[in-house]
Amino acid sequence: MPNTTDHDALLATCASLLAAAETLHAATRAAVLPMLAPEGRVDAGRLETHQFAAHGFAWQATYVEALRQTLSWADRLATSGRLGVAEAAILHLGFAEYGAQLAGGIAMSQTETARPTELGLTQDAVAAFAAAPALARLAHGPALETARRALAGELAEGRFGEPGLDDDILEATREQFLRFAASEVAPHAPGWHARDELIPLELVQKLADMGVFGLTIPEDYGGTGLGKVAMCLVSEALSGGYIGVGSLGTRSEIAAELIRLGGTEEQKQHWLPRLASGEILPTAVFTEPNTGSDLGSLRTRAVRDGDVYRVHGAKTWITHGSRSDLMTLLVRTDPQAEGYRGLSMLLAEKPRGTEADPFPAPGMSGTEIPVLGYRGMKEYEISFDGFAVPVSGLLGGVEGQGFKQLMETFESARIQTAARALGVAQNALELGLSYAQSRAQFGKAILAFPRVHAKLAFMATETMMARQLSYFAARQKDADRRCDIEAGMAKLLAARVAFSNADCALQIHGGNGYALEYPISRVLCDARILSIFEGAAEIQAQVIARGLLGRSN
Repeated sequence: MPNTTDHDALLATCASLLAAAETLHAATRAAVLPMLAPEGRVDAGRLETHQFAAHGFAWQATYVEALRQTLSWADRLATSGRLGVAEAAILHLGFAEYGAQLAGGIAMSQTETARPTELGLTQDAVAAFAAAPALARLAHGPALETARRALAGELAEGRFGEPGLDDDILEATREQFLRFAASEVAPHAPGWHARDELIPLELVQKLADMGVFGLTIPEDYGGTGLGKVAMCLVSEALSGGYIGVGSLGTRSEIAAELIRLGGTEEQKQHWLPRLASGEILPTAVFTEPNTGSDLGSLRTRAVRDGDVYRVHGAKTWITHGSRSDLMTLLVRTDPQAEGYRGLSMLLAEKPRGTEADPFPAPGMSGTEIPVLGYRGMKEYEISFDGFAVPVSGLLGGVEGQGFKQLMETFESARIQTAARALGVAQNALELGLSYAQSRAQFGKAILAFPRVHAKLAFMATETMMARQLSYFAARQKDADRRCDIEAGMAKLLAARVAFSNADCALQIHGGNGYALEYPISRVLCDARILSIFEGAAEIQAQVIARGLLGRSN
C-alpha cells in the first residue's frame, strides 16, 4: 500500500513549489512587458528585437502550466486512492527537474537556453526562487535516486502511470485502440516505413469501421461526437504504433472542423457524413514553397470563371495529396487585398490518384517529396494550372474568410499534434525500456545502470507531464473555452518530449539503435518532424508569448 502520509507531504511540497514558480513567472511577465509592450499592446518590432526573451517567457509559461496540470492530476489520483509508486515518482521527478530548469535555464532547443536573467529577472528574484525550501527538498540527491529506481521498477512491470481519465467510456476507448495498434499497426510499421509505401486501404477501412474519422463530428452529421479528449486518446494510441496511422484520422478531423465551423448547411450535409464514414479521404492544401508560416504572403490564386474558380499556383508539403478525394484549398480570391484579407477556402474535390498517375485531374500535377520519416501517406508538391473548383465549393459561400476559417481550427490541430507526439514519445520509451531489460552487459541487464534507468525514468515523467497538459487543452476545447495558448503549449512541449525520448532511447540501444533493423531508428526520424509541422516551435513560442502578454492579468 502506498504511504499516504508520504504522499500528502509530497503533494504539499509540490504545491509550495508551484506557488513559487507562479510568483517567478509573474515577475518575468512584469520584466518582459516593458520590452515588448511599452504602450500596453505587444509591438511587432519589439517582439522581433527581443525574440529570445519573448520565447523564453513562453517556454517558462509552458513549464509552469505543465507543473500545474501535473499537480492537478496527482491530486485527483490521491483523492481516489490511486496515487501509487509510479505516479508519486513521476510527480517528484517532474517537479524537481522543471523547478531546477526554471531556476537555471530552460532548453528551448539544443543550442538555446533561456536563463532567467536573460528574461529580465533580477538576481534577487532568481535567488529567491532557487532558495525555495520546496525545491531543496525535491532536489535532495538520495531522494531523487530513490524515485528514479522506484519508477524504473514500475516501468519494468509495465506500469507507466495512470492517465487519470476518470471516465469509463474514455478508458474503454483508450484500451481498445491500444490493443488495435499493438496487433494491427506496430508489427507492420517497420515494413511500411522501409518500403516507403502508403498505409494499406484495408487498414484504412478498419479505422473507418471503428469510427476514427468521425470521432469529433457531431452525431447529426454521421459522427460519434466524442470530443477532443477522445481524439487525443485515439491519436496517441495509433501514433504509438505508427505515426502515419495516427495521423490518418487527424486529416479528416481538420477538414471536418473547417466545414463544421465555416461551411454552409448544404456543405455540412454533403461532406461531413462522407468524412465521418471514411468514404472520402481529405488533405489540407495550405503551405506554399516560399511562404511557410507566413500565410499572409500566400500567392496561389483562384479566379472566378462563370460557375467555377480557376486555380493557379503551387503548394508544397501536402500530406496524403495523391490518394485523397477532397482538398481544403487555401487560395487568394482577391489579388488587391493585402495580407490575409484576400484569402478564401475552397472545398475542392478531385479524383483519387494512383502510383502510375498520382494526379489525374486536369489542371493539376505534382511530384512526391521523399522524406526521412512520417511516411505512410506521402508528401507532395502540387502545381495548379487552371484547375477548376465549382463556386459551390467556396467554404461558407463568402470570399475573404479563408484565414479566419483556418484560424478557428488551429486549437484542434495543435491539440491533435500534441497527441500524436505523445504516442511517439510513449513508443520510444517502451522501445528503450524493452532493450534495457534484454540487453546484458558486464553480467546484468543495462536497466540496472543508473544512467540508463535515470533516462527511462525521466522519459516516463516528461511524457506524463506533456500528456496531462495535452488532456487539459483538450478538456478546455470540449468545454468550448478558448484554448489557443494551452493548445500551443501542449504542442510545444509534447513535440520536444517526443524527440528527446527517441534520442534517449536510441542512446540506450547504443550502436544497434543506428541500425535500420531496430524500430527506434525509424521512431527517431518520425519524432523529428513534430516540432516543425502545425507551427514550428519558434512560431509556437511567438504565438504563446503574444497571447499571454495580450491577456489582462
